[in-house]
Amino acid sequence: MKPVTVDMLRAHLMVASLTALAADVLACATALLVPGAQYLFVSAAFRLIALAVMASGVIVTRQFAHAAFELAVEGRHVSVAGRIAGEYARPVALASNCPRLWLVILHLRLTGKPFILTVH
Repeated sequence: MKPVTVDMLRAHLMVASLTALAADVLACATALLVPGAQYLFVSAAFRLIALAVMASGVIVTRQFAHAAFELAVEGRHVSVAGRIAGEYARPVALASNCPRLWLVILHLRLTGKPFILTVH
């Protein structure tokens, strides 16, 4: 498997696991606050809902990261490299003082674009 593909999968799994962690915290709080709620967690419907929550969490996170990337391009914190035959010829240059740095890096990792941090 290509390193870019591994990095993309790793980023998607990280977002999915953080979404699952948030859902687990919510489920634990529900189990503590609602008497008899623990029986809901063994149903097939709960498992499908949990899967849908994880998938939607990844989709929403991708949209937020893309929006942050677009704002960084508009704010000139990112310089987008040209394409050659569908591949990026050079890495995307990302300023280290970008206000949404972690979201922009997440977007670049989720999309498989190479990047370098520059000091401005």
